[in-house]
Amino acid sequence: MEREQILVVDDVELNRAILTEIFSKQYECIEAANGQAALEQLEKADASRLVAILLDVVMPVMDGFEFLRRRAQLDLAADVPVVLISGDTSTENALKAYGYDVADVIGKPFDPRVVLRRVNNIIDLYRHKYELEMMVADQTQKLRRQNELLRSNNQHLIDLLSNVVEFRDVESGEHIKRMKALTTLIAQQVAKDFPEYGLNDGEIEIITSAAALHDIGKIAIPDSILLKPGRLTGEEFEIMKTHTVQGCRILESAQIFNDKKYYDYSYDICRHHHERWDGRGYPDGLAGDGISIAAQIVSLADVYDALTSVRVYKPAYTPEEAMHMIQNGECGSFNPKLLACFEKVQKRLHSV
Repeated sequence: MEREQILVVDDVELNRAILTEIFSKQYECIEAANGQAALEQLEKADASRLVAILLDVVMPVMDGFEFLRRRAQLDLAADVPVVLISGDTSTENALKAYGYDVADVIGKPFDPRVVLRRVNNIIDLYRHKYELEMMVADQTQKLRRQNELLRSNNQHLIDLLSNVVEFRDVESGEHIKRMKALTTLIAQQVAKDFPEYGLNDGEIEIITSAAALHDIGKIAIPDSILLKPGRLTGEEFEIMKTHTVQGCRILESAQIFNDKKYYDYSYDICRHHHERWDGRGYPDGLAGDGISIAAQIVSLADVYDALTSVRVYKPAYTPEEAMHMIQNGECGSFNPKLLACFEKVQKRLHSV
């Protein structure tokens, strides 16, 4: 097995010989008489074997500080600790060295036992640091894979449940696809214009996925009402309105979500996507920002898509007509901030 290496950089041959003697029992020592030669050694060295660089400051051709600058510039052996061994250990030089991430500064003349102990301590410290970084990187990768699997499972479950609605309600299949696209567009604009709502890419992704389940409660609505080819009576509409709470009961009883955040968003959107800014919505009569921003966004997307889509009881309105109806309050009141965002993405809504 090949031994670990230490690079000894000093223009005085005797100094190199002394340092090599100190470490030769534990390490293979390679030598360089100046900074330029040291760079050349690093370029051809096996980085996995190199554990330390012992560096002088005052040298011909290229001094220690220029070596440190070029090493950083070329990104050579960046994780290998450097110990500066110099006759000038003034505060100025020491601070300059630490500015280049030098691990330690040792003055000349030195006690070989002290140099041996301090360099070995630094090598052990860096080795331990490297092992910890590898452990953290490994755990981070495992967590990332687990989270990706959870997201994939959640998305699969959401798609599965939303497809159930599609089989019962012929309008829902394309409606769900458009809802997700509309939700994304509106949410992204809200995140940009109103950061106080705390939306980020991760939140938007979850909200968009959860939006697919907003009508899951329609599974519990009788066909005679759900598929009625005409307007509902007052009594029938009251039954239709229960799809919000029925959907929540389905989500509660299913117990299939392995991510609480997905469940919470799905539950909230399912229950509150018919609430209105002025408190005249259902089922809880919430008002203003008492309605979550997620439910507000999905509500607005839902109304716009319903207006611009053909229903058994009505033709599709044009995008311009739908926008006018929403802004005019014909479909209930909405958050003025959301309406401002809605207007900004209006042209892109036409292509959804």
